[in-house]
Amino acid sequence: MNPDKYRVKPGSKVDLDDWDPDDKSEFDRSDYDNDLADPDASDKDVGEVQLPELNRRLMELQRKFYADGRHRLLVVLQATDTGGKDGTIRAVFRGTNPQGVKVTSFKRPTDQELAHDYLWRVHPHVPADGMISVFNRSHYEDVLVVRVHDIVPKERWKRRYGHIRDFEQLLVDEGTTIVKIYLNISKEEQAERLQARLDDPDKHWKFELGDLKEREHWDDYRQAFEAMLEETSTKDAPWYVVPANRKWYRNLVISQILIDTLESLDLAYPESDEDLSNVTIV
Repeated sequence: MNPDKYRVKPGSKVDLDDWDPDDKSEFDRSDYDNDLADPDASDKDVGEVQLPELNRRLMELQRKFYADGRHRLLVVLQATDTGGKDGTIRAVFRGTNPQGVKVTSFKRPTDQELAHDYLWRVHPHVPADGMISVFNRSHYEDVLVVRVHDIVPKERWKRRYGHIRDFEQLLVDEGTTIVKIYLNISKEEQAERLQARLDDPDKHWKFELGDLKEREHWDDYRQAFEAMLEETSTKDAPWYVVPANRKWYRNLVISQILIDTLESLDLAYPESDEDLSNVTIV
């Protein structure tokens, strides 16, 4: 699998009509099938069997990343409502050590946060040495929600693209690797997921009537996401538009992106400062 297919080239024009949320073209079951595989199994079945192996690989890399302590990784997840941010975190980071992985969810700003600049609440949550930070929503809400709902003037939110590029470049220059993932689902898929929440009483807690109001702004959000991807996908902080209608495929792609990212770093377990060659446990 080559997830670079989903990487947004810096400076390119983005039309989400060109990015199929049902795409699974990078899945080749021959990469995963073995002699024990059922030839009649669906791609989904084969893909889901493969995910634990990717989990294991990511777990091993995260352990070395944490022990190495010379790098930092920021993973940003953005999507529409029901886009799958929570599910992605559960599936992809399963097995990693929570001591080295921190998830931050950015919800509606508090009064204290609104009294500061919009990046004030974000900066304290960026990763430290050896840490992976996962943002469930992020500073990008301030060029999405504020734009769609006209919370601040256009000239103000348009300036924020430059702020965000500079902010992320600061993090990169100081040693942070940044991976940004937009979970791309269709409007039809969103309707199915919202309906599933209504049909299952155990999922009612995840449903708010306000979700339907937000859905009315689907086209406006789509334009805002396209501008976000165009304006802020850079060489050092790229966006990936990951097809997310199929959850199993989404999980494989994102797992591979993170594995490739960590493997590209010069990771190594640190050597002991002491001579342990003659130590015997009795």
